[in-house]
Amino acid sequence: MKLITTTDELAAFCKPLATTEFIAVDTEFMRERTYWPKLCLAQVAGPEEAAAIDTLAEGIDLAPLEELMANPAVLKVFHAARQDIEIFYQRMNQVPQPLFDTQVAAMVCGHGEAASYESLAARLAKAKIDKSSRFTDWSRRPLSERQITYALSDVTHLRVVYEKLKRQLDKTGRFSWIAEEMAVLNDPATYRADPDLAWRKLKPRSASPRMLATLREIAAWRERTAQRIDIPRQRLLRDEQLLEIASHAPRSLEELAMTRGLGRGFAEGWQGREILEGIERARQLPESELPTRDRQSEQLRAPAPVVDLLRTLLRLKADEAGVAARLVASADELDRLAAGRRDVHALRGWRREIFGADAIDLIEGRLALALSGEHARLIPTPTAA
Repeated sequence: MKLITTTDELAAFCKPLATTEFIAVDTEFMRERTYWPKLCLAQVAGPEEAAAIDTLAEGIDLAPLEELMANPAVLKVFHAARQDIEIFYQRMNQVPQPLFDTQVAAMVCGHGEAASYESLAARLAKAKIDKSSRFTDWSRRPLSERQITYALSDVTHLRVVYEKLKRQLDKTGRFSWIAEEMAVLNDPATYRADPDLAWRKLKPRSASPRMLATLREIAAWRERTAQRIDIPRQRLLRDEQLLEIASHAPRSLEELAMTRGLGRGFAEGWQGREILEGIERARQLPESELPTRDRQSEQLRAPAPVVDLLRTLLRLKADEAGVAARLVASADELDRLAAGRRDVHALRGWRREIFGADAIDLIEGRLALALSGEHARLIPTPTAA
């Protein structure tokens, strides 16, 4: 059990790792009371050695760790990497590269839709993870021996999981299958929270352009304010309150205070004043600058029986290929295919080979699904013959 608490210890630990093929990485963080995740512990394992790095230790400088994470010659192995990478991106202003996500690789290797680290450790590393420390307060000091042991197990077994998955990918020639998912993780835009786009994640009942402009202003205000004072956006203003304000577009503090659950103190404070200023900006926008909701998905006319057939085909073909179905095609893509759209990932590359081509043949009547006992199978139709 190794806990690093000083910069010198960290530098000595990281130096030999700069020449290794890969490192396994995990983090423990807190974000229940903040907008930005608070890094409390970083765990790193090389081929031989592993350590937990106390990122909250007094006087510690994490520069040696950040230099290692930025080293393009060392592969960084994570499991379910997005939140961990977000933390390093916020600290370093760059994405640690190159990356390997064992959860994505596990889907390609047939280990399920979203295999947990515990299940992969048990299956591939023959290890049992003690999960009792998972939800402890990682910001409290001192850390217990049980916490440190649990934290280190998240990277020591990850080494074995990575090596086993890598061998499976080498054997099946499927490394290229995970390239698209890795590209998303490697893209800095994945970790940027753009306040001006925050409104698109909400679900208003109305599609009125003027209401959407108001929604955009308030959602952007909430995002910027939450970032600035570092509190969760929902603690500043809940989604349902934001949507109600956008719907009614109050013109005064009195009208704003009538928002359910908002409170007069909030409405009459600086928050209420800034919200009303945002509403007024939306009110003054010319018609040509008003946003519109993306109605692409609403315009789809996806026949339910066709969607059901495609869903069955997807399960059949994914099982045959030994790959997680959701990695091949999403529910939205099945809807788009059923509605006649062809601009979907499932019709490109390896996805087309194992599913997309048959999906088109099924839709266009050249293939049919039939039952053989308890199992479904594909058969050519007389039309195709």
